[in-house]
Amino acid sequence: MKYNIERDIHYLQLLAKSFPNVAAASTEIINLSAILNLPKGTEHFLADIHGEHEAFLHVLKNASGRISQKVDEIFGEYMPNTAKKELCTLIYYPEQKLELVKAQETELEEWYRMTLHQLVKVFRVVSSKYTRSKVRKSLPQEYSYILEELLHTRTEEANKAAYVNVIIDTIISTDSADNFITALANVIQRLAIDQLHILGDVYDRGPGAHIIMDKLSEYHSWDIQWGNHDVLWMGACAGNDACICNVIRLSLRYANLLTLEDGYGINLMPLATFAMETYGEDPCEAFQPILNAENSDRFDQKTLRLMAMMHKAITILQFKAEAEIIKRNPTWHMDDRLMLEHIDFSNKTCNVDGKQYNMLDSNFPTVSPSDPCAFTEEERLLMQKLHHSFRVSEKLQRHIRTLLTHGCMYAIYNNNLLFHASIPLNEDGSLREVELMPDVKCSGRLLLKRTGMMVRSAFANDTPAEEKRYARDYFLYLWCGKDSSLFDKSKMATFERYFIAEKETHIEEKGWYFKLRDKEETAETMADTVLDAFGVTGPNRHIINGHVPVHVKKGETPIKANGKLMVIDGGFAEPYHKETGIAGYTLVYHSREFELVQHEPFTNVEDAIREGRDIKSSTQIVATTGHRLHVEDTDRGKELKKQIEDLRELLYAYRHGYINVRSK
Repeated sequence: MKYNIERDIHYLQLLAKSFPNVAAASTEIINLSAILNLPKGTEHFLADIHGEHEAFLHVLKNASGRISQKVDEIFGEYMPNTAKKELCTLIYYPEQKLELVKAQETELEEWYRMTLHQLVKVFRVVSSKYTRSKVRKSLPQEYSYILEELLHTRTEEANKAAYVNVIIDTIISTDSADNFITALANVIQRLAIDQLHILGDVYDRGPGAHIIMDKLSEYHSWDIQWGNHDVLWMGACAGNDACICNVIRLSLRYANLLTLEDGYGINLMPLATFAMETYGEDPCEAFQPILNAENSDRFDQKTLRLMAMMHKAITILQFKAEAEIIKRNPTWHMDDRLMLEHIDFSNKTCNVDGKQYNMLDSNFPTVSPSDPCAFTEEERLLMQKLHHSFRVSEKLQRHIRTLLTHGCMYAIYNNNLLFHASIPLNEDGSLREVELMPDVKCSGRLLLKRTGMMVRSAFANDTPAEEKRYARDYFLYLWCGKDSSLFDKSKMATFERYFIAEKETHIEEKGWYFKLRDKEETAETMADTVLDAFGVTGPNRHIINGHVPVHVKKGETPIKANGKLMVIDGGFAEPYHKETGIAGYTLVYHSREFELVQHEPFTNVEDAIREGRDIKSSTQIVATTGHRLHVEDTDRGKELKKQIEDLRELLYAYRHGYINVRSK
């Protein structure tokens, strides 16, 4: 191959600093070429976790059932099922399981010896896809040398077997077995998942979104495509008052204040005081919290009564905060959502789409008929306090920064297009142009790219004030705007559901993306249009979404468009379990095929540890690759091939005197 060395000389000089001579460059070429022939790493896709931290963390620990499969493959019929279950539990929860074992086991040294040998076997299998360098980076520093010795020493030879036995016996005799077992278990967990993709909605519904974010903040390799609930919290963090109210309202609606109060230290006392003073005599029937199996016994009637009053107070505050933003941005064309202005206070009715409806609740002590969307002085003061509490929450700010650094509106990995909800389309399936800002319209890939840039500009210190204000406002449009790629419905009928009985007013008509993908005759054509628009090529290309729960018990399938589109929202959150009939999906993409893992509800961590209860999961193969994929078949492989070519050009430059070789 001929090279244009003069054109590339500055780049090659920089590359030469890392590879200063022929030997160094040649060694790296050999190393990268070998990596290309390793099996593709395993990717896990999850969506709509919605604060269910225990189930989510367990799915990470058991790698969506993959670790149990590996244990079964390794030990097969030679180990009883109960023993395999115990070993898996030890891998998932090493510290807690060790405490139980030490309290019950009479021959502890022998148990240590047997267990360490078993764990080393599992460690060897899950690490087999990776280079020594990558495995080494995953090891805890204090045990890295010993773990590498155990990993790479083959025990078929008598001398090597004795060597391994001495290492294990010494680990036990120096009282290091507990720490070593814990380290081994954690490494196995880590290596079982090469890349984790979160397709949006970490927040809302469940109690532990902050715990999930803590875990993700330290996770080895992950990305996220922001969901509508994530963007809502991002808007609240940025200081969008309507988003702040929505976040608090949803938390009260589902009787879940743990993330707000315990997780982020949001002070809700001013809201409680205001609610008691304003709605103390109001039954607030439509605002009773929705309880589930997890929290039904946590609250007494007095607490539930207070939550209902707070719920109504923040809802009215939300409508007023939304009105300010909507009126400030007339190009959004959302005036029809200024529902407080549609109320006939004398007749206790509301006009919805040109028709009058009786109100279920007409007690609005803070709403003036002459100016319904205006804040009272007390409401304005309350809003300022809530705003301040969100803005000064250091942990919330840190977690939102983590979402910004690890995510965006979409991503493309290995011919898979990932986004949370929708791509705005016209009825004929063509891309719909959306007005992102006044006089700026775009569609498809450019729409999502510029939306992501706008989200980031709301947090950037160098964003001009007016641009930052619009970006901060835009979080509301992303949450409930008709053409938002995170919503894509005719309206968000929050007001109607609280105050109007007629179900016809509650309907939120889905956009064309959802309609077309759910029809067999249009789904594949639509999927191809979207994939083409995002530049995703190849015979095995897919769209992967979340957002809309798949009603499995009603016969719905997550696989659409002849396998080109996968919807993996199976309802992790407990409130969705009755609706979907399951408790979440994981899509697993390894070197041979796509597997859709369907989860049953997780009981709790204590049952998992004491009784070895794993999440029961069933697996469906949804796509095969035709041959085993290697690193060279992936996006990473393309990068490595480019690096190899650059290094070959560097070798040419060394050998032909364009760059001088250095000894170091």
